[in-house]
Amino acid sequence: MRFDTKIGIVVRDDLAVWQRLNVTAFLAGAVAGGVPGLIGSPYEDASGTAYLPTFRQPVLVYVADAGGLSALRSRAVARGLDTAVYIEEMFTTGNDDDNRAVVRAVTPDDMSLVGLAVHGPRNAVDKSLKGLPLHP
Repeated sequence: MRFDTKIGIVVRDDLAVWQRLNVTAFLAGAVAGGVPGLIGSPYEDASGTAYLPTFRQPVLVYVADAGGLSALRSRAVARGLDTAVYIEEMFTTGNDDDNRAVVRAVTPDDMSLVGLAVHGPRNAVDKSLKGLPLHP
């Protein structure tokens, strides 16, 4: 099945594995919570045990260096894509309020991006992600 939209998450290539996973999880949650209609129906196994719903479409994870993340943020915002950011300072916070405060404290040019999620029309997302490799 081909979807009209695409979800891409990009993590900085020099992060520790636990940081890449943490950033990916947070950014996926941002897309799930911020874009209506992306979550499917709950799951149920043959015994009747219920499970939480997931995205209705694939989520592709890419890697980039700091410059690539900054360029992607600019392209995504310019194209009007749904965008979520994760900056380095968020590793030092312990809650959502503090996360928002550290993002609010910096301009886009001064963001130390470690991850970014984008969602939108497939072609616009593909153009924004062009040249970035998938996470190995």
